[in-house]
Amino acid sequence: MINTKIYKAVYELAEKLMKAAAKDDRETFEALYAELRAICTENENTDKDHPEQWETLADFTEELEDALPIYQKALDKAIAKPSNDHIASIGFSMATLQVEAGRTDAAIANLQRAQTSAQGIEDDEMKAEIDEFLETLTTGQEPHFDQ
Repeated sequence: MINTKIYKAVYELAEKLMKAAAKDDRETFEALYAELRAICTENENTDKDHPEQWETLADFTEELEDALPIYQKALDKAIAKPSNDHIASIGFSMATLQVEAGRTDAAIANLQRAQTSAQGIEDDEMKAEIDEFLETLTTGQEPHFDQ
């Protein structure tokens, strides 16, 4: 379970980051991103470390090549816990970026792991998204994402 105080801080930062991005406020976005990154690194390898803070950091990392290793770190922490909800959502997010980067095989591997983990979660919408994405990749269709 994520520490309540950290969860609240990460959640509030995520909301502020979305608002700054929507307003195209680079300065605020970068300051908030640095704050979120500091929370992650401060808590890394402590009892307050949690995949959710790393997943959130990756979600707001703008460069594909920078975001993928952060997602991988979040995924490794989710597998170590183990936390099926996080393994499923992180795997899905990583696969989306991997397809964008032309790494379809890696995306399929992440989706297969996500699909296995999703069997143990209650989020039916996430399960359906994973199944649909995996099917489009393995049948060679072009994936389409709801924006």
